[in-house]
Amino acid sequence: MLDLVAVTLRIAGRPLLSGASLHLPAGARMALVGRNGTGKTSLLRLIAGELQPDSGTVRLRAGVRVGTVAQEAPGGTITPLEAVLATDRERTALLAERERAAADRLVEIEERLRTIGASAAPARAARILQGLGFDEAARARPLDSFSGGWRMRVALAGVLFLEPDLLLLDEPTNHLDLEAALWLESYLRTYPRTLLLVSHDRDLLNGVAERVCHLEGGRLTVYAGNYDAFERQRAAKLERAAKLRARQEAERARIRAFVERFRYKGSKARQAQSRLKMLARMEPVAQALVEPEVHFSLPAGRVPAPPLITLKNVRVGYGSTVVLDRLDLRIDPDDRIALLGANGNGKSTFAKLLAGRLEPMAGTVTRARGLVVGFFAQHQFEELDPEATALEHVSRHLPRESEQSLRERLARFGLVQERATTPARHLSGGERTRLALALVCLEPPNFLILDEPTNHLDIDSRAALVEAINAFEGAVILVSHDRHLIEATADRLWLVANGRVRTFDGDVEDYRRLLLETSAEPRQQEPATAPHDTGGRRGAAERRSRLAPLRQRAREAERELEKLHARRLAIEEELADDRIYRDGALVAARHRELAELAERIAAAEARWLEAEAEIEALEGRSATV
Repeated sequence: MLDLVAVTLRIAGRPLLSGASLHLPAGARMALVGRNGTGKTSLLRLIAGELQPDSGTVRLRAGVRVGTVAQEAPGGTITPLEAVLATDRERTALLAERERAAADRLVEIEERLRTIGASAAPARAARILQGLGFDEAARARPLDSFSGGWRMRVALAGVLFLEPDLLLLDEPTNHLDLEAALWLESYLRTYPRTLLLVSHDRDLLNGVAERVCHLEGGRLTVYAGNYDAFERQRAAKLERAAKLRARQEAERARIRAFVERFRYKGSKARQAQSRLKMLARMEPVAQALVEPEVHFSLPAGRVPAPPLITLKNVRVGYGSTVVLDRLDLRIDPDDRIALLGANGNGKSTFAKLLAGRLEPMAGTVTRARGLVVGFFAQHQFEELDPEATALEHVSRHLPRESEQSLRERLARFGLVQERATTPARHLSGGERTRLALALVCLEPPNFLILDEPTNHLDIDSRAALVEAINAFEGAVILVSHDRHLIEATADRLWLVANGRVRTFDGDVEDYRRLLLETSAEPRQQEPATAPHDTGGRRGAAERRSRLAPLRQRAREAERELEKLHARRLAIEEELADDRIYRDGALVAARHRELAELAERIAAAEARWLEAEAEIEALEGRSATV
């Protein structure tokens, strides 16, 4: 499906890829992972043809349709359903042409519409939109009546509806709630074509990916399995490399000591020279790239005696519109509660009520004396001053504190040294989220309300947030689409739905099953061909008979490439184990096998490219992006 061969890519003079290679077979579901700023998004743009490599080759199989989510949210007076259907340009054009076509052309149009399943398209588009949170009424509203986040869901629905041969998704859950994220995971798990996914959502990566491509130091390394399997394999690989490096350094030191001792003694001079040559031939083991760990903490103020908050028969909303009613709830200092419920059901309204930013329309809210609420809302990320540094942000709120004291506050959130004096616009998304959290905690809270705190955080930063929440000595209310964060921190689940807030009896997996049982099926495959005969049946049959062996050749070459790449990886891992160097003959044999593998991989790639070129010529199709 896709091959990157020795690709180098620079953006504004900064190298993101340095001789990187990758093989992505047809039908694979691969995750692309790496720290923020390593170049994952740029790599997707390179594959989509939006960027060109400085050197190397990007090869896509002939006729491949590549699909990406549009960067700008769709708008206008058309409905979400109309917007999704319009992404199929062929169907849209044929329907428009059908209105004015002559009789002979009309037959061809109707035949093609049946072939592409045009009549079933509205139902399929509706199912996708339903899964992403658009009920029947929402699907009929104009796009301009939705927020930017909801319109980005429409953009995602559009590319899922098109079902491209190669689907490129970059953080697809950023604009989703938990319910839509759970549906998307189920949908992608059965995606019938090829998927390359960038995400920091651990559960999405574990549930969807069959292999993981790690971008680090400008190179791409593929691991079999999901994200958890990748972490285990990489940890073992780093451990082996460290042992091999230590063993090699010890051997170098021993050889140097022998040379220094005997290089000027006639009887030993030849042996000393021989060891000098051995030292020169010894290939050094590269120092492993160990990324610095991410740490931050959430400072807590003195925690009052329970209960922290009590709600009795509370009604809340905006103006005369009631959003939630008959709330009888209690929150204690040791509570860790995650709010479930689709966007629009009132989770943010409930959070604002607890934070004291909304007054109840009826009922009573009793707060403990000394209660300090830290409320992190999504909009706080966007409200940062792009030109101000992190130090300047906190100084504006605490002008009398010393710079050292302010730096200590920022250090609790991982903003240390030069990051504290970097303008916000030059901070990564994760660093800006941590700055926003630091501002929320300027007065140490004893009750935290976190609304989607993981947006823009990479996996390591999310792990640090889990540790910080679990160490926080106060109550926590959490709204998040990150299932791993919820499962790792929340002790209780509250469901916000139908104007009420109630305890959910079960865990997140139970909730996922409930959603899938009560919603439309995640996907239904449309027929690939029309169910009736055409005048071109004989020609189509002949074409299929000629295409079949070509496709078989392409599949065989692709399977061989997979085996060869797997064998090469196995040998490289074997050579990273210091025990193999006890047998010099075995080491030499492995290096010879690596050289042979390189030749066989090149030959298999040539056979695959030749077969694909013949398929393209026979099908008469051109690639579209």
